[in-house]
Amino acid sequence: MSEDFQQLVDLGGSGNDSREQRAGRRLFGLETAALTALMAELKEPGWRGKQLAEALYRQRVAELDEITTLPKALRQRLTAEGWQVGRPGIAQVFQSTDGTERYLIECGGGASLPSVAAAAETVETVWMPEGDEGENDDGEAATEWKRATLCVSSQIGCAVNCQFCLTARLGLQRNLMAGEIAGQVLAVFDRHAVEVGRDRVNLVFMGMGEPFLNYDNFMGAVRLLVEEVGLSPRRMTVSTSGIVPGIERFAEEPAEYRPKLAISLNAPNDALRTEIMPVNGKWPIAAVIEAVSKVPLRPKERITFEYVLLGGVTDQPEQARELARLVRRSNRPPR
Repeated sequence: MSEDFQQLVDLGGSGNDSREQRAGRRLFGLETAALTALMAELKEPGWRGKQLAEALYRQRVAELDEITTLPKALRQRLTAEGWQVGRPGIAQVFQSTDGTERYLIECGGGASLPSVAAAAETVETVWMPEGDEGENDDGEAATEWKRATLCVSSQIGCAVNCQFCLTARLGLQRNLMAGEIAGQVLAVFDRHAVEVGRDRVNLVFMGMGEPFLNYDNFMGAVRLLVEEVGLSPRRMTVSTSGIVPGIERFAEEPAEYRPKLAISLNAPNDALRTEIMPVNGKWPIAAVIEAVSKVPLRPKERITFEYVLLGGVTDQPEQARELARLVRRSNRPPR
């Protein structure tokens, strides 16, 4: 990791709290190998670790006492030694008439907390269903979803300071751990009774924060979701504001763990992009495009270039033509 990249990661200070300090003794977020090692420390058979992983990630058990595949004595011992499942939980729900739901998800241990008390440890996650509109049992508007997209956060707050983004006003509070990122997904899956392997749900890492400024935890969450939960990386997309060292690391990830990539471009030239996205002053458009060119694409895969239309700022016809020329010059199949 370059010194400049590390300095940008360090913005906000509290993002550097140690994993141990933040996690306490949470089981959720540990991969099968780590759970197996924990069982070995407790003088238990290694296959107990696999049982524990199955309960946490496939059966989506949220309380230690409910993991009935483990002997009661082992559950009691884990509890006595301070272990808990510790999966993030939904603290508050905001519903829209089209079926979209926005959640405040509490990352401090899984319990639902009042919004004021939980504010410093909550992130936003958004469920966007597609399907037939109707009414639920209470006569309220609802959508019988056939597929859905789940927007996931990677940090509490953000250090990138895009001028059109409300999260920028928070600054960076801290990085989320891998279990806190993956836990958002399972908390919402539980709410909507999502069946992995049957239901069509796409994940977009486009919520609060810049994923590539929390790279190790972001990719740790992806690995949890792929290996332990059973999701496909082809149904995941990560959006970056253009963190070039992060894109370069991403290009080296194995295809079996690499989500699709989206670039939050939002302007057709450096002058305008620097004005609305200060990160462009560090990594201008040409550097971003060069880094993107190194990302190997799977068959039929495309890079997404995202563009927000800001009235009177980025919505002029000439800007559209300039954007088209820019994307064509990138030599990547656009989307």
